[in-house]
Amino acid sequence: MTGERTDGGRVTADARVGIDELLERVRSGLDRIEPRAAYEAYRAGDALLVDTRYAALRERDGLIPGALVVERNELEWRLDPLGSHRAAEAVGHDLRVVVLCNEGYASSLAAESLRRLGLHRATDLIGGFQAWKAAGLPVLRPAGKR
Repeated sequence: MTGERTDGGRVTADARVGIDELLERVRSGLDRIEPRAAYEAYRAGDALLVDTRYAALRERDGLIPGALVVERNELEWRLDPLGSHRAAEAVGHDLRVVVLCNEGYASSLAAESLRRLGLHRATDLIGGFQAWKAAGLPVLRPAGKR
């Protein structure tokens, strides 16, 4: 975060924050999006949905049709338009990326990280996959589940 004071590479005590405050700070710089608006932006070709949930959650709950699945630990490498390991969808810094996790917490931090890479339109899905599903938006059910 900008404005953090460090001493020899370490964050000083007066710059430390808890996760709730960190989330509040990060989210204040994001233009977060509700599930229905994210769906419409995706359908209009104005947003890339990126699902960062880990495999067990995707297998349990299903997938959002058309979303790019990128596990959180690979996100910056796969979405950096200048990176050698980028996904084909990482077409430029003007790309509107909507990151989603299970409930909308980790995705806020992930979107802020993408912004640090210059993806200035990166944001996250309020409520994550669970809010998407609760809104009745399309979900591909896992094999063998109804």
